[in-house]
Amino acid sequence: MKLKIILFFILYTAALFGQTDTSLVLVSSLDSTIITDVRYATENNFTHKVLYPSAKVYLRHDAAVQLAKANEFLKKTYNLRIKIFDGYRPLSVQKYMWSILPNENFVADPAKGSRHNRGCAADVTLIDQSGRELDMGTQFDDFTPKARPDYQDISDRAAANRKILKLAMMQFGFIQMETEWWHFDFNGWEKYSILDIPIK
Repeated sequence: MKLKIILFFILYTAALFGQTDTSLVLVSSLDSTIITDVRYATENNFTHKVLYPSAKVYLRHDAAVQLAKANEFLKKTYNLRIKIFDGYRPLSVQKYMWSILPNENFVADPAKGSRHNRGCAADVTLIDQSGRELDMGTQFDDFTPKARPDYQDISDRAAANRKILKLAMMQFGFIQMETEWWHFDFNGWEKYSILDIPIK
């Protein structure tokens, strides 16, 4: 009897963690007020190629929930919203990006896997209620030192906007990347497996 109970617990735990580990959630299904601008579903990105067949953004369930909370906080506190450029990214796309720009400051080595490949990274900016992007000092995917969150030679307005974004995301469990003001990793990303599920 004890053996059956132990076996049941092992199987139940494996099933539970398996489900959690592979669940990807469409961000818009949790919060339709988060605007998407998926550059990799267009040619308007650093590869100049369409890398995604769809402009839908997915994240792991827990990360998506927390992103929605950050967006709600921004709406209530600052009358601002989140625009998301990228979330989950298949490993096959990561490999192609690496072939174009093999620089770990901006593109993760696919041999190690990206936080995006785990569904635990969100590339985001701030927009006002009219949908206009706020001044953040650079555009998305600016691969220069100016994109660093700690870069000083930007306007006071841009610095303030970066600070608002960072504080909102950190409050809900995200950590900002050192080289990109737009990139935030969900705390605990290392617990999630690397995926290569196509974006549909």
